[in-house]
Amino acid sequence: MRTTTGIIHPQLTRVLGEFGHTDGLVIADAGLPIPTAVERVDLAFVPGTPAFFDVLDRILAEFVVERAIGSAEMADENPAMLAGLRERLRVVGVELVLVPHAEFKRNTHDARAIVRTGEYSPYSNVLLYSAAPF
Repeated sequence: MRTTTGIIHPQLTRVLGEFGHTDGLVIADAGLPIPTAVERVDLAFVPGTPAFFDVLDRILAEFVVERAIGSAEMADENPAMLAGLRERLRVVGVELVLVPHAEFKRNTHDARAIVRTGEYSPYSNVLLYSAAPF
């Protein structure tokens, strides 16, 4: 059995272990449509649980990020989420690039996996591209 210091969700642990350089991982709110061809890691339990930042913080502790994309609509519709997301990515040395939400959703079709949270606030999504840890 794994220690309790890291992610213990079996599917999420497997998915993260299979990532290669430039593979995409989406951390999504409860409402983002998930393309049928992309693996869904569904963590949502009830509205708000788990929260977007709880999942993102744990993944950032175990995942090397090269770049990140979010929805431009977050600036007007959810500025507190945008500020928190930018701050967390800044800590790991990544700048968040904003694109129109329609483009963001198109980009999810090429993701390796989408992690669905219970987040119930608008545009609470980010697409992380993996970097090589060396």
